Amino acid sequence: MKNLWCVIAACGLATVATAKDVTVGWLEISDAPTERPSDLAWLLGNEDNPTLRELVDAIEGVADDDSLKGLVIRVKDAHLTSAQVQELGGAIRHVRDAGKKVNVFAETFETAEFLLGSYADHVACQKGGEVSLPGIYMEEMFLADALAWAGVKANYVQIGDYKGASEQMARGTPSKEWDQNINQLLDGLYANVRKGVMEGRKLDGAQLDAAMNELWMADASEAVKARLIDAEIDLPAYDDFLNTQYGEKVSIESISAGEAGELHADTVNPFGMLALLSKTPEHKPKGPALAVLHIDGAIIDGDSTGGFSGGGEVGSRTIRNALEDILKDTNIKGVVVRIDSPGGSAVASEIIWQGVRRVADVKPVWVSVGDMAASGGYYIAVSGDKIFVDPSSIVGSIGVVGGKLSMQGLYDKLKINVVGRARGPHAAMFSSASNWSDADTALVRQKMTATYDLFTKRVAAGRKGIDLTKTAEGRLFTGTNAIEMKMADEIGGLDDALEKLGSVVVPSGEYEVFDYPTPRPLAEVMSDMAQGMGGIPGLKAPLHAKLSEAVREVVGRRVFEQLKAPLDAMVQMREGKVLLISPRVLIVR
Repeated sequence: MKNLWCVIAACGLATVATAKDVTVGWLEISDAPTERPSDLAWLLGNEDNPTLRELVDAIEGVADDDSLKGLVIRVKDAHLTSAQVQELGGAIRHVRDAGKKVNVFAETFETAEFLLGSYADHVACQKGGEVSLPGIYMEEMFLADALAWAGVKANYVQIGDYKGASEQMARGTPSKEWDQNINQLLDGLYANVRKGVMEGRKLDGAQLDAAMNELWMADASEAVKARLIDAEIDLPAYDDFLNTQYGEKVSIESISAGEAGELHADTVNPFGMLALLSKTPEHKPKGPALAVLHIDGAIIDGDSTGGFSGGGEVGSRTIRNALEDILKDTNIKGVVVRIDSPGGSAVASEIIWQGVRRVADVKPVWVSVGDMAASGGYYIAVSGDKIFVDPSSIVGSIGVVGGKLSMQGLYDKLKINVVGRARGPHAAMFSSASNWSDADTALVRQKMTATYDLFTKRVAAGRKGIDLTKTAEGRLFTGTNAIEMKMADEIGGLDDALEKLGSVVVPSGEYEVFDYPTPRPLAEVMSDMAQGMGGIPGLKAPLHAKLSEAVREVVGRRVFEQLKAPLDAMVQMREGKVLLISPRVLIVR
């Protein structure tokens, strides 16, 4: 958990320190922080794309560094979520509790930047910068009518009236239950944003309402008048402002949150490249350690995918292997399972649950929820002994969905004649052309009901005193409400969970933190990439990836992220899977 410190030029600001200067840290947050390092971060480094935990550690490091009297956080197109801001905000509080100033600067301000600024002593926007705080907009697309027009019929069964995971495909409008479920979730998320801004900026509800009415496509000067920021400052003049704020000459010390990689080989020399291909990352504690096991993505059977940039899909086989590594390593004294997942395969979720409980019989296992632990994600969460959530974490969706899309009408329109041949009583259940009969639907419902019963059994065992009549059937909750419903134990981020677990299992406080699954060798990552390309020279991505890129270009990043989850679930369902998955929704700031 070390930080790398260096004194360098930062955006034209004064950087040369003298004995009388006040030194202030400067941390830039750009792009979306990842949950864990990429598979090749050990080799290439991740200083340009640090993890959320590394950013939190870097901020908290300022509190403990006697050479630094304050911190400036510059936000550059960071695309932060509310839950991520809340974890960063906890670190900012730590710095301020140490008696040091924290400033936030950004060229533009939207919901995330305003919320992050609410934790700081001083908030400034680039002079002439754009600001916008209109509220939270959530949009869902219901595709049943479009599918019917195309000749496609959704055959879906869901267990849990409030589940909603099938509704975007199977309905033209939301059901009453789903409408109620998503509206109360949106109310909770919106309330958390308002509470954070009002407390941090010392505004009452009426003052915030007035500010939000004014700040739609506004400029920085209007945000100053509304008291949501403190000043508009041209960035080259920011060093002069810091001199005035501190009352002394300020020097800047740039803080790097990520780590440097181990790449030292001569990649032009073929022997150097061979050495890289054979190199294996070191990932074994030499003393007391805590493990962070990442469940960050849709949950699938088999091996995880998408490892080059971190995230992707979480495979049960990969996670079970990681759990066995953790179990066998006597230096690992405790585990925090970090979850940011909408769920996925019911079988994979159960397999991972069993693996976590196997470790928990020997070592304490706690859980930290990031943006979401829904459906299969929550299934895994209840395997832990204690659950931490951020106020805006999305928790719950205890329910089951399964189904398929029948393409016969589309085949008819396209003049395609599909001839299916089956042997066995249920071989044609997932035929692409046929609809389910009543008997088929009853059989699917029977299987899904058994899965739902096991799900609720796992929840009841892991969360003593929970009232499933109020929390199950697909209901979703914010982290704050989840604690009230006994679905989680404590508000706090990943660092909070690690610190408190560490104080229990390593009283000396001297321990390392290791991320799992372990990073992979370069040769293995390259092999997976080659397989994904189909082994065809010149082909940069498989066909479905190219189509995804095309759709993303047409509809835009935010809309694409909403469409991706149900489409991914549809792909899983075509293989006959019963899914524990929560629908993703689109939030436009």
